[in-house]
Amino acid sequence: MSDTSNTSTRLDELEMRVVHQDQTIEDLNAAITAQWKLIERLEARVARLAERVADSEQSTGQAAPVDRPPPHY
Repeated sequence: MSDTSNTSTRLDELEMRVVHQDQTIEDLNAAITAQWKLIERLEARVARLAERVADSEQSTGQAAPVDRPPPHY
């Protein structure tokens, strides 16, 4: 009887661990999905900013760089 009780207890503990692990996996998956969406939005934003910078550089032409010291001087 003790062996059956011990086996049942171990089985219950294993089932609880699996449930907790499943929940952890779902939580991690949700976090990764949210981060991936944020990364995609940020990549698109960086691409748009790069295009704007390129457009502004083209609109100013080939003007010589202004010979000024950096702002921290």
